[in-house]
Amino acid sequence: MPKAVRDVPPPLELLCLKALWSLGEGSVKDVRRLVVQARPLAYTTIMTVLERLVRKNKLARRKVGRAFVYAPQESRDAMRRVAIRELLEGFFDGSEEELLLFLRRPEKQVAAAAAAGAAKTPDEERIDTVLL
Repeated sequence: MPKAVRDVPPPLELLCLKALWSLGEGSVKDVRRLVVQARPLAYTTIMTVLERLVRKNKLARRKVGRAFVYAPQESRDAMRRVAIRELLEGFFDGSEEELLLFLRRPEKQVAAAAAAGAAKTPDEERIDTVLL
């Protein structure tokens, strides 16, 4: 059975995308300089990840001298929307309201409600202004 294609990139690809979002555009060397602060990766590993992102149409690539320069095809905000949509579909049946209710409930109440199968109390329904 073929693996399902996800719109949200895996962690290493996302790390490279984050570097390019902060740079605007850059070479493998530029991206690696930022990525190694979080993970010590080889130049060839970064090059492979960037090429994979080009094949997935997440990056554009152009030749400058002897090197390629990469630039994101999607903004960080566009990628965030895709990730949130995937989260909504996967865990909240597409309901933004359910996600907001979940985020507004303190973690201890979520765990207790899940363990006890309890119904929501009026206090749980109240908006926590700290999260807003």
